[in-house]
Amino acid sequence: MTAARRQTVFAGLDQPQAWPPTPRALDPHRLERPLTELGGVGQAQAKRLAKLGLASVRDVLEHRPRRYETAADEVRIAALRHDDAEVVVVGEVLNVEKRPLRGRRTMVRARISDGSATISASWFNQPWLADQLTPGTRVRLRGKLGRFGFDVRSYDLGEAHATADFAPVYPAAEEIAAKTVRRVVDAALPFVLDVPDPLPAELRQREGLPLKRDALAAVHTPVSLDEAERGRQRLAFEELLVLQIGIARRAAERERTLAASLGEPGDLILRYRKALPFALTPYQEQAIRELDGDLARTVPMQRLLQGDVGSGKTVVALYALLRAVENGRQGALMAPTETLAEQHFLTIADLCLELGVTCALLTSSSPRRDRETAAQADVVVGTHALIQEGVELRDLAVAVVDEQHRFGVEQRAALLHGRAPHVLHMTATPIPRTLALTVYGDLAVSEIAKPPASRKPIVTRWLTEDRASEVYTRLTNLLREGRQAYVVCPMIEASETSLARAAEEEAERLRRAELREFRVGCLHGRLKPADRRDLMARFKARELDVLVATTVIEVGVDVPNATVMIVQEADRFGLAQLHQLRGRVGRGAEQSYCLLVSRAKEELTESAQARLQALCDTTDGFALAEVDLELRGGGALLGTRQSGISDLRFAHVVRDRELLERARAASREVGPGLLQEAVDELFAEVEPETLA
Repeated sequence: MTAARRQTVFAGLDQPQAWPPTPRALDPHRLERPLTELGGVGQAQAKRLAKLGLASVRDVLEHRPRRYETAADEVRIAALRHDDAEVVVVGEVLNVEKRPLRGRRTMVRARISDGSATISASWFNQPWLADQLTPGTRVRLRGKLGRFGFDVRSYDLGEAHATADFAPVYPAAEEIAAKTVRRVVDAALPFVLDVPDPLPAELRQREGLPLKRDALAAVHTPVSLDEAERGRQRLAFEELLVLQIGIARRAAERERTLAASLGEPGDLILRYRKALPFALTPYQEQAIRELDGDLARTVPMQRLLQGDVGSGKTVVALYALLRAVENGRQGALMAPTETLAEQHFLTIADLCLELGVTCALLTSSSPRRDRETAAQADVVVGTHALIQEGVELRDLAVAVVDEQHRFGVEQRAALLHGRAPHVLHMTATPIPRTLALTVYGDLAVSEIAKPPASRKPIVTRWLTEDRASEVYTRLTNLLREGRQAYVVCPMIEASETSLARAAEEEAERLRRAELREFRVGCLHGRLKPADRRDLMARFKARELDVLVATTVIEVGVDVPNATVMIVQEADRFGLAQLHQLRGRVGRGAEQSYCLLVSRAKEELTESAQARLQALCDTTDGFALAEVDLELRGGGALLGTRQSGISDLRFAHVVRDRELLERARAASREVGPGLLQEAVDELFAEVEPETLA
């Protein structure tokens, strides 16, 4: 069922008989059929499809194309020219080779001939293709001439022709090609007739929405981009409506729960303010006012405190914890890693001591005999060890959950089990207001939009590997001036042990080469906690000049004299993670620098280039978050929030702002029972208190 073999779906919306051509009785149970019941899908291929989250016919029908390939001209190889236009060439493979590149990357090159001439076609980081491109194989390639010959954007093997035609392009994986996914979708499309529509006819009519089956057919087999977009918007509206109904239901449930009112700030808070060596920023003061308003109520606070790196969120978080202590209760701060928990503890312990407040660190490395004592402290800082058996917090009134999206649902539920504390969720990954309203719609949101005025913007530069010597020349000059630096090793798709080994090897290489005259340490997640704390203390005391690290330093590390951040193979990192890494410098009054080193631009995807350029263009985390959403689309956003909640497959929270407002308005008008099954599935296994 391709677009070429049917009329436009929406041309017949006012004439139901035009689509589908052969109506039949609806049977939603057919949507749950395993993919092995589709023609041509065996057990081995079904296992590979499962890695994409495709296990049933329904999964395949809801697998959104990531883009649409518009038609491209087919030319003879002899007629190829260096310009920006993409073209299609068709020929046979003469030979193929696989070449290793730096950083464990590979390039597959094949010689292709169509009788008029031959050309070398190249694929990056797809080593498995070397086994498929056997001599004599007919190929259809779409791309353009580049540095390494013909740079292939998409391809077909055998007699398939979709590469050049208007066709959907699906997300794929290493073991399953996009063209295979497209074939499976085609096999599943007849079952679209069994898709029921959960929206009431009155709502569909008022919003001008097509049936769900028609929208799915339009997304997979459009005759134009306009038709594909109309289908996507119909499906996105339903997703956003389900989300908004679920959020409203959770908010109503929380209103029925009672927490302790902490009243107005007292003497302890007054002494805390006086003990701070700086004045709070207006943004911090505003966040504190909002906290006080929540803590005075008996409804458990559920507030998201978000702010850019270095904006001073920890000061506000400690304020919330001390509000519990001054009421004779207990505060707890839970961080996702031991490194971050240790950094938080080191940051607040001295202040707590000065105020006469007991403060304890509780992690999985804490001796068992010390855990009971630590759990009785006024302020407990820890990891998931806070919720392990044998740890009973004394009287929890305020909980701060830092980088909460990195905890599992069960972990956060265990922290709050049997309690109704006020909860402050804290994140250093800025979230655009639109996303905050969408994903965190039942949380109040406080923003610390700007860091203290005394800090200078970090100068960010992007250089390719062939200019790496310039990076280390600049670094050594700054080190000689007494500054310190971080060097972050590239992300490797391997175990924590492999990451640690790679970091150690790089540290040793730098000690022998570019940084031989300096003191170089190495920090990674495999170090024992005591060794990690000792290493960080030595770095902070300026006994080390350079810290080579994995992304264990992404959050929580604060050394004002460290003014240089070098990220190797920066194109392997996401935009938010790069921004977090950059935030490890620029924490003092001196000018700081972030140097991003990547592969040659010709080897990078357009998305990777856009990420690196965006980081150079701005240090505003909120602006970068908007860019990140534009680059990544609307999928996987809920996945960063917590497990147990499905991804948005069709909605895009940046581009669909108007659609979001429509869905929010509709959620207030429809009955609470609408889409009940979908809401239950979306919020499966999520306790009401953990909706953060």
